[in-house]
Amino acid sequence: MTTTRVMTPKAFTATVSAMTSAFGDPTRRAIYLFAREEGDGVTATQVSDKFELHANVARHHLDKLAAGGYLEVTIERAKGQGVGRPSKHYRVASKDSEFEFSVRTDDLVLTLLGKALAALPPDMAHTIAEQVGRDYGKAMATGLTGHDEAVGHRSLRSAIQAVADALTAHGFAAHTDDKHDKLRIVTSHCPFGDVAIEHPVICAVERGMVKGMLGAIYGDTDPETIDSIPAGDTLCITTV
Repeated sequence: MTTTRVMTPKAFTATVSAMTSAFGDPTRRAIYLFAREEGDGVTATQVSDKFELHANVARHHLDKLAAGGYLEVTIERAKGQGVGRPSKHYRVASKDSEFEFSVRTDDLVLTLLGKALAALPPDMAHTIAEQVGRDYGKAMATGLTGHDEAVGHRSLRSAIQAVADALTAHGFAAHTDDKHDKLRIVTSHCPFGDVAIEHPVICAVERGMVKGMLGAIYGDTDPETIDSIPAGDTLCITTV
């Protein structure tokens, strides 16, 4: 007879944080979004100028993203540069692999996470998963607000757009829209991959992240998941 070892809430929190550690730095998330916007790729100099960073700091962030599979690196001269030393150009990974890294890198962790949650009573599993996501969302929100910006200073629409951008930087392909007088966050890709299909409770982590970020930058809201890919829907949709 075998027994199932259940992950403690503290260990569970550490696991989820480890899964997203590559984007724990708010500046790094912003750099990734900047690289996404620049189709031809970016250089350390461009990032340094854009974010007012020392060139070595900019290069450090770019190399971290490249090491995690988020960016691809090529050595080339800038357009119109006939002579001189070629520089590194960082581009978002090709569309086929752009969102594969999280599942590939953390497949074992995700599988263990899903099994740990499955060993808990359903209500407890959802509560813990959402709370972990909420706590992490609050931490993520430090990169979404200025030091002089009070909670509630943004409009709800602006806050939701900021949350969608942050989710995208974490491997979720997220955008916003509105339908039936409801603002929505629509996710077409989830970095939890097949593990979320097998253990849909993991989706509560994403919902918690949305609650945590919105609570920190806008105020209390009650996001509701109305569609979910693990439930058989085409997209994951959260209304606010």
